[in-house]
Amino acid sequence: MLELAAHILDIAENSIRAGAKLVEININESKIKDLLSIEIKDDGSGMTKEEIKKVGDPFYTTKTVRRVGLGIPLLTDAAQRANGKLKLKSAKGKGTNVTATFQLSHLDRQPIGNITTTLVALIAGNSHVDFIYKHRHNDRQFTFDTRQIRKEIDDLPINHPEILKYIRGVIGEGLQEISTKA
Repeated sequence: MLELAAHILDIAENSIRAGAKLVEININESKIKDLLSIEIKDDGSGMTKEEIKKVGDPFYTTKTVRRVGLGIPLLTDAAQRANGKLKLKSAKGKGTNVTATFQLSHLDRQPIGNITTTLVALIAGNSHVDFIYKHRHNDRQFTFDTRQIRKEIDDLPINHPEILKYIRGVIGEGLQEISTKA
């Protein structure tokens, strides 16, 4: 994975496979602290202590389609290469919280990438799941919540093409207002 947005997509999809109905994605960029943090938390099925111990092993996966699970190991590697780390908290029946930190200015830190496209893809492919996205850039913050959109669209499905176009615009405009790339 070349961009952090791809890692976010992968971890969020894991959340959905674990039965999450709400996925929260928080990005915090602080030039003052020279820190970038990405947190993905969900209300899915969570993991046992044994599963948490195994999740860093690329040859461990709960998926039946392929025999490797590279999401957490790749994100861990990306964080470590940028002078950061990955924290994983989970409890069976209580959801999972993945937090990756990076030195913002580090030469080897992957770019965030197109977070707008990532969020739209998650919403389009998972209309039964709600997403909260918060992005703080220094002292400015943008928040997007699909639950608010659902209140405004009446009977239209959230993955209707016109609604997705609207969502793309809202996210892009919000990110532009806090001075990040949309």
